[in-house]
Amino acid sequence: MPPNEIEFLSPPGTIMPTGPWSLGVRAGDFIFVAGMRGIDPVTNKPVEGAEPRVRQAFLNMKAIVEAGGGGLRNAVRLVVYVNDMQRYRPIVNKIQEEFWGGAPCPPRTIVEVARLNQDDVVEVEGTFFCPVKAGP
Repeated sequence: MPPNEIEFLSPPGTIMPTGPWSLGVRAGDFIFVAGMRGIDPVTNKPVEGAEPRVRQAFLNMKAIVEAGGGGLRNAVRLVVYVNDMQRYRPIVNKIQEEFWGGAPCPPRTIVEVARLNQDDVVEVEGTFFCPVKAGP
């Protein structure tokens, strides 16, 4: 990919956007992943249960960044939206620790919002630094 172009990331087997937005883009050395929710990519419906849903949101984000050639450890910023901080922040913390395997973890902001798309409970977005590898 030339350094001044944007590559849209929508790999096979990922969720279908619910509106006019892309799942992610690679712009130079950065990958930006849109807010991912706990949607099952096979059924395109929310996963049942709070913990499985939060886990699926992170899995969906992981699939997009990997399609761009990166991984979760390339995260330079996460933003998490929940509709109930007291209930979902501990679950988000637990799942994030599972995925990152402990410190160091990326900078993160978690925000309680009144409502998410389709009355969901969590949404996670990320920015990743994934340098483009030079050709041979």
